[in-house]
Amino acid sequence: MKTTIIGDKSFRDKKLDQVIRANGGELLTPVVYQDDIQRALRQRTKAADELYSTAVSSIRQPIESFFNWLIEKTDIQRAAKVRSFKGLLIHVFGKIAPAFCSLIFNDIF
Repeated sequence: MKTTIIGDKSFRDKKLDQVIRANGGELLTPVVYQDDIQRALRQRTKAADELYSTAVSSIRQPIESFFNWLIEKTDIQRAAKVRSFKGLLIHVFGKIAPAFCSLIFNDIF
């Protein structure tokens, strides 16, 4: 089974890409131009690169929207008092459960 990881431009790393490929996976990120690539080569591949980047971004957009919704609804990133893995799990699921309940019951909470 092939694993596909879809990341943003910050995930573009040769070492990470090699590790993922060695484990039978694939890393998809928008195109990032290196400074050493000639201008003529960039111009030739620009249209294809933009289409590819748009396709990757369109896959990531719903995921980003979900996480943004979750952060806005629950303030899940504020976990200053969490001191253990068990506490982290309680924090995360304690925040996610009411958020999904409010989503199911049309924001009556």
